[in-house]
Amino acid sequence: MSGRGKKVVAKSKTSVARSTRAGLTFPVGRIHRLLRKGNYAQRVGTGAAVYLAAILEYLCAEILELSGNASRDNKKHRIAPRHILLAVKNDEELNKLLAGVTISEGGVLPNIQATLLPKRTKVPVENKGKDIESQEF
Repeated sequence: MSGRGKKVVAKSKTSVARSTRAGLTFPVGRIHRLLRKGNYAQRVGTGAAVYLAAILEYLCAEILELSGNASRDNKKHRIAPRHILLAVKNDEELNKLLAGVTISEGGVLPNIQATLLPKRTKVPVENKGKDIESQEF
């Protein structure tokens, strides 16, 4: 009897994705790989991919929410490029961010300049008393 006892078998560590650790839906590993392969910088930190994935996920969620509201306003169940354009152009911050972007099949915002609208003319008000009076011979 050696008295050593049984050896404790170490549990094998299961790998946890960085997206799961960060609580994100966007793929942190893929974004990190693309940052490294894209030659944007000589060195890319590990936090850069997490930060960029979080930013992209937030922007996508914001645009999808606003375009979903636009599609619901138009009584549609499917988001079309037109709804994305309306959502982006009607939001001040997204419009500034995507100022130089052309959305294919998006169209334009409905807008009629005031000078092109027909001028309102005042209808002359006639004497109301004449209509009420009976005919006189």
